[in-house]
Amino acid sequence: MQPTALYPCLYKQLFPQKTIARDLLLILGGSLVVALLAQLRVPLPFTPVPITGQTLGVTLVGATLGPRLGFLALLAYLVEGIVGAPVFAGGTAGIASILGPTGGYLIAYPISAALVGFLVEWAGCDRQFFKMYGAMVLSSLIIFGLGTAWLGVWLTQAGRYAGLADLMMKAVVPFIPGDLIKSCISASLFPTVWRFLNRQ
Repeated sequence: MQPTALYPCLYKQLFPQKTIARDLLLILGGSLVVALLAQLRVPLPFTPVPITGQTLGVTLVGATLGPRLGFLALLAYLVEGIVGAPVFAGGTAGIASILGPTGGYLIAYPISAALVGFLVEWAGCDRQFFKMYGAMVLSSLIIFGLGTAWLGVWLTQAGRYAGLADLMMKAVVPFIPGDLIKSCISASLFPTVWRFLNRQ
């Protein structure tokens, strides 16, 4: 028996009728949100990792759908890309994207979404700005951690690894300002939505 969450996440408030069709539509919708935000892509000349809107999508989906559906939505996103749908950054697709320099970030997405969903359901992080901001930062740490490790292996195999400082400049440092902004967006959005719903 699945334990009851202390703080039901947003989709349970908006769609309380539990059905398989509802869950499948939410999983598909979540994967499409990330796919759309992935098309916001800014390449950087000194790293194979672009700036994208994907991580914002990951946290939005995780916080809205909770740990189980959030994880499944991002898993569906990866499967869609692997089988050829142009859902990855800049409309790319295929297993090459997973095996390429940004593969670690992609693999981290389901884990990151599940963590945010867990923090929402068991700590009510989406009800308060600073709690939500902290959840977003933890989510980013998972993505940066796996993304950096994977990129380091990829650069080593390509004969392009130039030390830890260079790796951090390619994998983490340029993306910190954007992630802080994305965290602010999520941390502001969810408490605002809950305040609106609680007034209804």
